Amino acid sequence: MSTDDTFDEAFAAAADVSQLDRAAKSLQDNGFTVHVVDTAEQARDLVIELLPRDQAVFTALSETLRISGIAAAVEESGEFVSVRRQVGQLADDDVDGRLRLGATPDVVVGSVHAVTEDGRMVAASASGSQLGPYSAGARRAVWVVGAQKIVSDLDTALRRVRTYSLPLERRKWQAQGHDSFIGKS
Repeated sequence: MSTDDTFDEAFAAAADVSQLDRAAKSLQDNGFTVHVVDTAEQARDLVIELLPRDQAVFTALSETLRISGIAAAVEESGEFVSVRRQVGQLADDDVDGRLRLGATPDVVVGSVHAVTEDGRMVAASASGSQLGPYSAGARRAVWVVGAQKIVSDLDTALRRVRTYSLPLERRKWQAQGHDSFIGKS
């Protein structure tokens, strides 16, 4: 997937109700359980209710999880078995242990960059660390997806990644003296 510095602000707009309904129905038809809520606070409360307290929960790095308060609730409340906390307790040189914990949690909580109206989810990553648990490593995945991420089709989803998500991520990392890129999708 090629990338450029084009930024398409149109991808910040929320999908209309009919698009949201089509995407939700398609996801359900594809075997996913779908909950639709109106606010980030409602999403946080729902996810906190859905997560087990006695199983390892990995929170993927996600602005959606950060902004909604879900990441902080899982990582800082002490209510959950946090994979990130477990990784922090391992020796610095235990790379295999860190990889194993992150790759095979009981539950992964994260987001995706786009959901198509026909029920396909698109995620891209520089490191790919969340993609393994998303696709097969975790026994259960919980995705929190804002209405602005609903798009008509796969081509539009990929364009959203290249012209909206990646430029936003680049801005964040460049402010810290780094860069971002699509290494895996």
